[in-house]
Amino acid sequence: MIQLFQFLARQRVILLLLLLELVNIWAVFKYNAYQHSLYFNTTNQWAASILATTQEVKTYHQLRIVNGTLAQENAQLRSELLRLKSQQQPLTKFPYYVSEAMLNRYQAVASRVIDQSTRMSQNYLTIDKGRSDGILPGMAVISSTGIVGKVMSCTDNLALVVSVLHTSNSVSAKLKRSGELGYIKWPGYQSEVADMMDVSKYKKVVKGDTVVTSDYNAVFPPNIPIGIVAKVGLEKDDTFHDIKVMLFTQFATLQYVYVIKNRLAGQQAQLETTKPKSE
Repeated sequence: MIQLFQFLARQRVILLLLLLELVNIWAVFKYNAYQHSLYFNTTNQWAASILATTQEVKTYHQLRIVNGTLAQENAQLRSELLRLKSQQQPLTKFPYYVSEAMLNRYQAVASRVIDQSTRMSQNYLTIDKGRSDGILPGMAVISSTGIVGKVMSCTDNLALVVSVLHTSNSVSAKLKRSGELGYIKWPGYQSEVADMMDVSKYKKVVKGDTVVTSDYNAVFPPNIPIGIVAKVGLEKDDTFHDIKVMLFTQFATLQYVYVIKNRLAGQQAQLETTKPKSE
């Protein structure tokens, strides 16, 4: 303490000069209109800039919560959309009654992607929902724009999804305009492009046609968007079209997905196991 007082005593002249300078600066800004206005405007600009930056940081950190809430709302809307699609009457002369069970067949569950690959020949995703959320192997996974893949395995809180970007994975599909059936298969390169196979060369296919899941899909609900026809040619054997499809789902930036629960999947599987074997 004594040393501190000795230091202040030695520097008393400089400290007094600094104090007088501060008083002088304060007096200039206090009693002169121009300087006072300049000080007021400058400090307001700094304060506004600091507040804006703080708000941006807070907003950025809240984006995950906001996105999660929106994903949950979208899941509810998607479930209702699937219900409404099931309720549509076919354009035939015979009446068609859709049971309540069929109307409520599909339910969407929002989930966040916590890991994925897109550059391998066999790609997978890991999502933050599992058995405790009702997720089971075999369930379809879609995004807000199109198909994503199929649940392969689950733990209580996580699930592994086989991506559409997998050379051993295929999806039953159809051309929305004509209803022509085929299947989608990824060739192993370019995460934005897949092939549509087994479409006869005698069927008309037009660049720009929309490709959706077929009505005979074992995994996905019908009419889920897949992509758009980007190129049409002929296979080497001249039997089928060579169709390149630009996928709607942007896998490189995928953050949230929807797992589609099929409430009748168990009944369908049990029923189909009772089919008589062909002789």
